[in-house]
Amino acid sequence: MQTALADFIRGTDHGKEAEAILRACVHCGFCTATCPTYQLLGDELDSPRGRIYLIKQVLEGEQPTATTQLHLDRCLTCRSCETTCPSGVRYGRLLDIGREVVDVRVARPWLDRVTRRTLRAIIPHRRRFGALMQLGQAVRPLMPGAIKRTIPPRSRAASWPQSSHPRTMLVMQGCAQAALAPEINAAAARVLDRLGVSLVAAEDTCCGALSHHLSAPEEALGFVRRNIDAWWPHVEGGAEAIVMTASGCGVMVKEYGYLLRHDSAYADKAARVSELTRDLCEIVGAEDVSALRVQARQRVAFHTPCTLQHGQKLNGVVESILHRIGFSLTPVADPHLCCGSAGTYSILQRDLAGRLKDNKLRALQAGDPDVIATANIGCLSHLAAGAAVPVRHWIQLLDA
Repeated sequence: MQTALADFIRGTDHGKEAEAILRACVHCGFCTATCPTYQLLGDELDSPRGRIYLIKQVLEGEQPTATTQLHLDRCLTCRSCETTCPSGVRYGRLLDIGREVVDVRVARPWLDRVTRRTLRAIIPHRRRFGALMQLGQAVRPLMPGAIKRTIPPRSRAASWPQSSHPRTMLVMQGCAQAALAPEINAAAARVLDRLGVSLVAAEDTCCGALSHHLSAPEEALGFVRRNIDAWWPHVEGGAEAIVMTASGCGVMVKEYGYLLRHDSAYADKAARVSELTRDLCEIVGAEDVSALRVQARQRVAFHTPCTLQHGQKLNGVVESILHRIGFSLTPVADPHLCCGSAGTYSILQRDLAGRLKDNKLRALQAGDPDVIATANIGCLSHLAAGAAVPVRHWIQLLDA
């Protein structure tokens, strides 16, 4: 793709990066076949190829409009197109750059601005989000059915193993998962304890993904640096890995090294953190799990989050673990398609997110499973609000 970037971005770091990505695109359109929003809407501008053209026009000096912004907002950032693309176009990164530029030049309606600022002020902050979640859970019985389903029941206190092993790993607490389902990390700690690994939690914060994808890059990098500071003593102390139990956080933390590559104070540390970061399935999948075999062959429908299969390229790893342990996996149609959660997408794009969720639940429940399992707290919460069977993190199945 030939480009002629405008003066305002030509020669900048973002400009050089965007130009390289644009030049890799050959217009083939393979991406449209696996794009969830294009499948729903049938509009070329709601496909990766169409959005690439929109971003190209803006970076070449054309004034973006609210319509430009809408088409970029509708993207889930699922990165299914990256898995499909034969040219290796880094579409997700180009979208981040395009959104930042458009959001500077197109004023959002006041309600949209307030909503986005509120999301950034609450969800990434564990104590604030936790306090609001506890309030919602307290009044949950009084809520209408549709709202009640979006608020999970209060979790029981999660017990961590007390034993200590020579092998030690660090686990990210994060923000939303710590409030919504603290039992997930506790289940991971118990399972790894049985495999001879001690899991330790540090005082970290949000991974930064929410701010990053809401066009607040400096705010996101603030979270990134705070996490590196919190983890670094453990890294120096010999932690074998930094374990991610939420695949959405994992794909973000694995990019810390890239995001801080120009920061002289943090570049080396960020690269080391990314190098040590592993999704939980990478850890468990490398171990002898024979001690975890189940007796009853429970039927499981597994939903692979986009951040696991497209972001981290770990498609099939959890399924292999579940199969080795003795679970029966039911078939799921179109497993590459997003469930519609996508971070804050389910809040900001309710209609599209709802349609994607309904489609995904039909596919997951078609095989009559006993339980739906997934690997990301956003997907889990989104699907649980409409599922006819329980939705769990896959590590909870191993723990049980």
